[in-house]
Amino acid sequence: MDQNASATVPSSPPGHESRGLLSDFTTDRRVLLLCLLAAPIGCIAGLVAKALLWLIAVITNAAFFLRFSAEPAVLTGHHFGWWGVAVPVIGGLIVGLMARYGTDKIRGHGIPEALEAILLGRSLMNPKVAILKPVSSAICIGTGGPFGAEGPIIVTGGAFGSLFAQLFHLTSAERKTLLVAGAAAGMAAIFATPIAAVLLAVELLLFEWKPRSFIPVTVAAMVASIVRVPLLGAAPIFAVTPHALLDPKMLGIALLIGVCIGFASGLLTKLVYACEDGFAKLPVHWMWWPAIGGLFVGLGGLIDSRVLGVGYETIYSLMRGDLVGAALVGLILAKGIVWAIALGSGTSGGILAPLLMVGGAVGGLLGSLVGAGDIGLWAMIGMAAMMGGTMGAPLTGTIFILELTADLNTLPALLVATVASLCVTVLLLRRSVLTEKLARRGQHISREYSVDVFAVMRVGDVMDRNPPVVAAETTVAELSKLLTEAGSNLSRRQATLIEQDGLLAGIVTRGDLLRAQQTTDAGTMTVVRAGALDPVTVFADETLDEAMDKMLQRGVGRLPVVSRDNPRKIVGYLGRAEILASRMQQHDEEQRRERGLSFSRTPKP
Repeated sequence: MDQNASATVPSSPPGHESRGLLSDFTTDRRVLLLCLLAAPIGCIAGLVAKALLWLIAVITNAAFFLRFSAEPAVLTGHHFGWWGVAVPVIGGLIVGLMARYGTDKIRGHGIPEALEAILLGRSLMNPKVAILKPVSSAICIGTGGPFGAEGPIIVTGGAFGSLFAQLFHLTSAERKTLLVAGAAAGMAAIFATPIAAVLLAVELLLFEWKPRSFIPVTVAAMVASIVRVPLLGAAPIFAVTPHALLDPKMLGIALLIGVCIGFASGLLTKLVYACEDGFAKLPVHWMWWPAIGGLFVGLGGLIDSRVLGVGYETIYSLMRGDLVGAALVGLILAKGIVWAIALGSGTSGGILAPLLMVGGAVGGLLGSLVGAGDIGLWAMIGMAAMMGGTMGAPLTGTIFILELTADLNTLPALLVATVASLCVTVLLLRRSVLTEKLARRGQHISREYSVDVFAVMRVGDVMDRNPPVVAAETTVAELSKLLTEAGSNLSRRQATLIEQDGLLAGIVTRGDLLRAQQTTDAGTMTVVRAGALDPVTVFADETLDEAMDKMLQRGVGRLPVVSRDNPRKIVGYLGRAEILASRMQQHDEEQRRERGLSFSRTPKP
């Protein structure tokens, strides 16, 4: 690349005229429209959450206790014999039939399907998903499936958000915002965790950090939390006795637990997809897989009834420190293995409650082994670490447990353990339990947010300050000869700017010259006649993003850079090479290692 295309900062700052044209955010007033649309989505999500929990309770009571009741049924401590084995098999068979003859989008825990709709489906979700997903999940969980209600409500809320958005004239990006608003509202309604729901949207679903999406998602989550109060109550689901402020030694133990749970998270993720691979090798249609998975669920329930159903009561027992010793070991093995087999079978259910249960058991066991006192505290920390590490959402995991328990003093320990777990999982695994399924379908996503270099750098930072210019009276033959001269600034360019009386008169490309040379008057034709007389221009203080928009809209690959004071005065040239130079500068900042401190070097002004 030539020296004139270097990505150095210009010696003089952009003109004051541009200061009012650029802003920190690109959000416009349409965010208010999205907020108005997000509010009813939050209401719908709250109602759907109530309906889902009601349906789970009804099916659980009918399947295991042979009664009609909407009161939450606890399966832990009950022994149902072989009937308890048959019920999950029947539930799995029903889910398999619904997936085959309804829509296969109801298979799995739902979040990968929401990601797929956002990234590949232009945020358009099938109406069948909005109906069949909660019903199938309620059947699976109600018949003993070892899942939580959060995955189904996330994808169901997202489906309703997408369907509601499709009633209006919105862009794909705006539909995505409302889809995610529905998903976050569903989570907020189920768990009374609006902040964690918004963080989940940011860390996992939105793939951006913009007020355009963040504000409407927050509106939906808060509205769902308000609607939840008369429907499901206002108190934290798992309120515990507040702990005292933790000292540095306790934070060190939290760090150790986070690291250990990071490895456990990686093992659990690999186990889930090993089970999925095992089911894929079976010589039967995938419709039968949930029933086979249900058989293992039922057998696991014979051994330990705590593996059946959502298990919120077991999670609460872990937080209170009621489970110790062998009970924790048994819960880790039974719940982890049964959940991995059931999820690998492709049935319908969420992953969050099982992760909390296994993470809490691991945290409590490690805390007891190091003699750290309150087992319930370490169970809470283990839950946050398992959720944050396995899902790749550390802030969500931290705040989620904080909102569930209302124990503010545990926040530092929760954050330490969750970040430690994330550090292990991102180094150990290439993808999370959520994105591995997409990768197996040939789709790759990047979950790292960064500022686009094209949105930050100005045209003046990278433009060629020695632009290729010829006089308007130059003939096509003369310019063609100049282009063949080695070392000429003109020879390195696909286009040449035309100048007349010191001002921009047009632009001529090599394609224009080839066409001109095929005419009868090629020898006398001037470049003004051969080129374009009204070229698209760009100012030095515009961003590269704006410049590229102009290139794409007009189908050109280079732009004359002109002065704001005089829009016909040429100050530079912007081509593809200059744009790539900005990316090269970013690459150097990421990859080039150098010593920053030097006493023998004069600092740059």
